[in-house]
Amino acid sequence: MNNSLKTRLTYCLSAAALFAGVHGNAQALTLGVDFAGSYTAASLGSIAGLPTPYGGLTLKAGSPNTLLIGGAANTDAGLIYELGVTRDAGNHIIGFTGSPTAIGTVGTYNDGGVTYGPGGVLFTSQWPVNKLGQTKPGSTAEDKVIDLAPLGVADSHAAINFVPAGFGGAGSMKLVSWAGGEWYNATYSPDGSGTFNIDSVTQIDLDLSTGAMDNLPGGPEGFVYIAAGNAGFTVNSLLVSEYSAGNVAAYDLDANGNPLLNTRRDFITGLVGAEGAAIDPVTGDFLFSTFGGANEVIVVQGFTVPVGVPEPTTLALLGLALAGLGFGRRQRAG
Repeated sequence: MNNSLKTRLTYCLSAAALFAGVHGNAQALTLGVDFAGSYTAASLGSIAGLPTPYGGLTLKAGSPNTLLIGGAANTDAGLIYELGVTRDAGNHIIGFTGSPTAIGTVGTYNDGGVTYGPGGVLFTSQWPVNKLGQTKPGSTAEDKVIDLAPLGVADSHAAINFVPAGFGGAGSMKLVSWAGGEWYNATYSPDGSGTFNIDSVTQIDLDLSTGAMDNLPGGPEGFVYIAAGNAGFTVNSLLVSEYSAGNVAAYDLDANGNPLLNTRRDFITGLVGAEGAAIDPVTGDFLFSTFGGANEVIVVQGFTVPVGVPEPTTLALLGLALAGLGFGRRQRAG
């Protein structure tokens, strides 16, 4: 086991000990005061046969009854696995079916970021090696791996997502590092082989008022975009899985799809190793995993069904447009 993984596991298991006995899976889920009346959170438990610790997760493109999730996260033996999910009469995910099956060799060093981007490419964050994997539809190995260190990304990249249609900055690629919480905008372009080059990476200052470069707190390990109009969200927002702090936090967004630090609110507290983040396209439910401790999947109901999800070609065109704007190396939110 490498020293970095050992540090994360020791931190997480120490926290787990504090919560042991509070909940059947060592989680004491508490919704924030702004959200408790509108949402419900429940653990789906651990996945039998999935190697621990868990990495990030998403629903498979074109097959929303199939979950993709990282196993043996943060190690060179890490892989992305797929398995079925079961749904209730309201189509909410309530459990798992079948055994997890590895997608070839995809997922080495997998971490919180497991998400689809333009062209149906699966993007996977690699921690602690500070790299980003890309897997084309139908591939059973990463088709491209980009070393993010030469682009200025702090050790180590942990999560990725793309700003959805209908949000400021739609189509933009956003990256975040653990443990420092450095937040980045990345411009990208097709490389001619079905994957993408990252042309530039710009760190974003998330609070203009301090005169310093301000990052996300809490050890971010996954994030998703939440549309205005959901209960408790009056503007387009971001949910962030805070691994180190054991929370999920909510933030308002600026006009470019970046979180505004001074708007942070607790969405869920009492977690152990919050990891990854995904939206169920069928119901709008928010799902995330946990790394270490209980190693489980948690689902939050109460969101509206997402609309206006961009086609992969739309995302690609948006990314090309953003690449042409020539952002500077440093930007500030706001």
